Amino acid sequence: MTSHAEEIEDEQISRIEKGKGRDCHGGIETVICTSPSIVCLGQKLIAEMIGTYFIIFSGCAVVVVNVLYGGIVTFPGICVTWGLIVMVMIYSTGHISGAHFNPAVTVTFAIFRRFPWYQVPLYIGAQLTGSILASLTLKLMFKVTPEAYFGTTPHDSSGQALVAEIIISFLLMFVISGVATDSRATGELAGIAVGMTIILNVFVAGPISGASMNPARSLGPAIVMGVYKGIWVYIVGPFIGILAGGFVYNFMRFTDKPLRELTRSASFLRTVSPNNSASNSKS
Repeated sequence: MTSHAEEIEDEQISRIEKGKGRDCHGGIETVICTSPSIVCLGQKLIAEMIGTYFIIFSGCAVVVVNVLYGGIVTFPGICVTWGLIVMVMIYSTGHISGAHFNPAVTVTFAIFRRFPWYQVPLYIGAQLTGSILASLTLKLMFKVTPEAYFGTTPHDSSGQALVAEIIISFLLMFVISGVATDSRATGELAGIAVGMTIILNVFVAGPISGASMNPARSLGPAIVMGVYKGIWVYIVGPFIGILAGGFVYNFMRFTDKPLRELTRSASFLRTVSPNNSASNSKS
């Protein structure tokens, strides 16, 4: 038989689990540590930070290693590494935070009402924190020479790099929208599809712009290493491309529903047409 004190303790634990715990000092509602929504948001931010950290760490580390150790990784190896780490982190944290890892993706989801606006600054902060921490780790691990700089700078002109970033960012968001937000797609394949898209984009645009597609990917190394050449390209380009990719796919998805409704209406009219009624009466 439980005592009265134990019953009170169980009731308090139950209230805490429901986010209704009270401060023992002033009877003030305790929100930060006892609200399930706050705890859930904290888990999402940690997942975004860790995911972004390992994407930047692995993808940028392979760039440094390739330069410092005589091209041992090769350019195709760099492309595959970027795709693999993105795929791995999507499957690791996608069910927790949605696996954005990209401020432009987060903003685009919010614009199309697939993500709450109040969480956007927090997600972006977590993504930038992960990128900066990964860049600091690489700076401490390696003696990074100017040739081994693991950030992104335009190879030739900023205009050429901007166009490349817009195009590959468009493709990235188009694929993300197709495999991760459309209920008709096979969601289990989202990580593979996005990872393969990253590999293709790095193959195509890597020698031109560095294939960033992600403001956090470029800002972290730039801040840590103090290299800001053409940094605006990697903020403007991904945002334009990703917004455009999301808009185009959502336009296609929205026009699908009216077409299906028209088809159903036509089928319904055929079933209740006078000819059908007459044939039914004769039978």
